[in-house]
Amino acid sequence: MSISNGYIQIFIKDQKAWSKYFPPSDGGRSMALSEASSYLSDHGVRNFDPEALEKQLMAPTASVIPLSDYYGPEFGELMTIKVSLDRMKVTVRFFPPSSGGDLLGPKEIIEELTNKGIVYGIDQDAIISFISDRHYNTEYILAKGDPPVTGRDARIIYNFNTNPSLRPKRLEDGSVDYKNLNTICSVKKGDLLAKLIPSEPGKAGKDVFGSTIPVREVKSFGLRYGKNISINDDGTEIYSDIDGHVVLDRDGTVIVSDELVVRSDVDNSTGNIDYDGNVQITGAVRSGFSVRATGDIVIDGVVEGAFIDAGGQIIARRGVHGMNKGLLQCKGNFMASYIENARIFSGGYVETGSILYSDVSASSDVMVMNHKGFIAGSTVRAGGKVESMTIGSEMGAATRVEVGINPEKKRQYGLLQKQILDETKQLDKVKPIVDSYEQFIKSGKSLDDKNRKYLSDIIARIEQLRNDLKEHREQFNALHQDLLMSQQSKVVVHKEIFPGVTITISDLSFTTTDKYSCVQFEQKNGEIKRNPVIS
Repeated sequence: MSISNGYIQIFIKDQKAWSKYFPPSDGGRSMALSEASSYLSDHGVRNFDPEALEKQLMAPTASVIPLSDYYGPEFGELMTIKVSLDRMKVTVRFFPPSSGGDLLGPKEIIEELTNKGIVYGIDQDAIISFISDRHYNTEYILAKGDPPVTGRDARIIYNFNTNPSLRPKRLEDGSVDYKNLNTICSVKKGDLLAKLIPSEPGKAGKDVFGSTIPVREVKSFGLRYGKNISINDDGTEIYSDIDGHVVLDRDGTVIVSDELVVRSDVDNSTGNIDYDGNVQITGAVRSGFSVRATGDIVIDGVVEGAFIDAGGQIIARRGVHGMNKGLLQCKGNFMASYIENARIFSGGYVETGSILYSDVSASSDVMVMNHKGFIAGSTVRAGGKVESMTIGSEMGAATRVEVGINPEKKRQYGLLQKQILDETKQLDKVKPIVDSYEQFIKSGKSLDDKNRKYLSDIIARIEQLRNDLKEHREQFNALHQDLLMSQQSKVVVHKEIFPGVTITISDLSFTTTDKYSCVQFEQKNGEIKRNPVIS
């Protein structure tokens, strides 16, 4: 260390104290009057002239001035210890002994540190550096803790589109192109599908007092995959075994399958269809038949009073004429040129040209945006928004439109919020109890049977609270996503909405009594507001 701050040393002679000043060197700073006064007072030197002392401290050269009478003993070298707020660094300043006082040795310095509880990360080299070349009133870092090293969660890099939620292309005349939908991820045999980047565990740290600084546990997992897929020897890469298509299931499983093409109607000639993969039907699906698939279902013809169940999307290019018997449900998006007399349940959005006398539900949005698009005589529910050219009819057919999170989910959201807060408070109360027991055991003492059972019960309680808290947070986060979507929920009408349409947004409802044009309905400040829409 070359930098040296300014300092004073007390010389004692004939029962008088003198101040010898050593100016700073190599860019060091001068000694402040407050520092010098504290140093003198700590050693019993009083009744000195502060103005004379300040003048001495401001001078650029060494000097000696008288201070006051002094009848005390000689005193040794002094060290002041400062620990950083994060308990990771110890800074020490040394001050000189009186002219006849003793110097500190390595043993005494370490004893001073340990007396303050500093037991970890002591820098022996820094102590020796000071001993060999003393610089007073200058900071020395004599101890450092080990900061924790944050680990890295495992992650997966997918080589395909994991969210194929492409909406159909809208043509210049306002119609929708249901024929050219590129929503299927094709793969060839030997294609790399996904690569696992394994987790890297973290490392706990330790502060200068010897306390452990924990790190969170990293998330480790492996690749999940179905049939028609191979994995390499170290379990970090998966490849397709066939030409086909790939999808990522909701539970994180990669699925590859080839596509079943039915080149006719689904009727007596084919029977019901149940397939593990995508299904394409070039004809219609006749009334009374069913089509089930784990992937997408694409139907070129009309869907009559049939049952359709897809793990992915449903695309009905010629529409749905359900005859009051048709039921179509999918985990992905639903697209059809029109929907009539049918029930539709979609885990994504619904996009169609019209909805007539039907029951339609979508986790996301319902879009009826053909240039003549309308919703009439139907019940339409959406977690996001409902957007249509026209809603209702001149004939007054009963029409309901419901958007946003339902009141029961909102109530559950509030209950979970309170439960999480209460469980967190309970954990905060019992953790110090366990900590005190651990310190007691570390000190070499043993617990009697009563306290041992009490500690065991407390630990079991903590484990139960942590499990409950994890489960409730997962449920809360899922509802929170629903609530965020519901805050954006609205009903948008680009042309006309007729009287007699019941609109529900979350827990608020009203029925239109007049005809409105180019409007949107949103929930604001506890009521449903009507605002204009610029088409």
